[in-house]
Amino acid sequence: MPGSIPASLIADEAPPLRVEPVAEQRVSLRRQAWRRFRRHRLALISLFILGLIVFGVIFGPLLWPVSISDIDFTAILQGPSWAHPFGTDDLGQDLLARMIYGGRISIAVGIAAMAVAGGLGVMVGAISGMASGRVDAALMWLTDLFLALPQVPLLLLLIFLFRDTLRAALGEEGGIFLLIVVVIGGLRWMPLARLVRAQFLSLREKEFVEAARALGASRFRLMVKHILPNAIGPVIVAATIEVANAIITESTLSFLGLGFPPDVPSWGSILYDAQQYLDTAPHWALFPGFAIFLTVLSINFIGDGLRDALDPRRVI
Repeated sequence: MPGSIPASLIADEAPPLRVEPVAEQRVSLRRQAWRRFRRHRLALISLFILGLIVFGVIFGPLLWPVSISDIDFTAILQGPSWAHPFGTDDLGQDLLARMIYGGRISIAVGIAAMAVAGGLGVMVGAISGMASGRVDAALMWLTDLFLALPQVPLLLLLIFLFRDTLRAALGEEGGIFLLIVVVIGGLRWMPLARLVRAQFLSLREKEFVEAARALGASRFRLMVKHILPNAIGPVIVAATIEVANAIITESTLSFLGLGFPPDVPSWGSILYDAQQYLDTAPHWALFPGFAIFLTVLSINFIGDGLRDALDPRRVI
């Protein structure tokens, strides 16, 4: 037909679109996030250092098989040596062995308290962000109420009131561990709840949520399947910071004498025991203090790297 365009030219000008499978898109997003994370040098170095610390506290007893309860009265308050790389305490106990054991407790408290705070914060923030009216107002009033509470005095009061009860029910170490985790996590969920609520308020008006709602998706499905996965990036970043805050809080409680008992060492309790010997045995406080500092600093730098890696507005 005169004036018609040849089919070959149409094919050249308008090639068929290639739609990538969902699995390939997810892998591509992960690669992009990892590429952005690797550009953050401090975050990459911190990830390596934190990995060494975690590896050390987990497998350290295999490499340094010294019991934390061994007492040597001939090696009291000795400085670092080949026999005791981190020195000894006032009972001649090996500080390296106690540091390895204490690192397990401090890191476990941080992760468990973050899980409690993250679970509460995501639940409250998601419900508040999806709801409206009285439910949202009530949950935000509850969040503001917990934010207004003096956390350190409340922590001390709750631990003082319930430590004996949980000790009798779960044992010395288990009761104190559960109490510290629940109290720290129960008083650290509010910033996460506010963050999740803000993310939900922004995402629930997006086109993909409206499309899912038009297809008949329930509110629970919208919340769990569509909005929460897209809001998880900032939550992960905030959760890493909460791990560091929980480690510092546990160390503070142990330093004040309201943490784990003396026969169950954590980095904070080792610092508490060392405060009377800062002049004669500074190594006793130096090593646990440096371990807390290095762990918290590494976690914070990893959080900064995750923030940059999970930010979709940054250039790849």
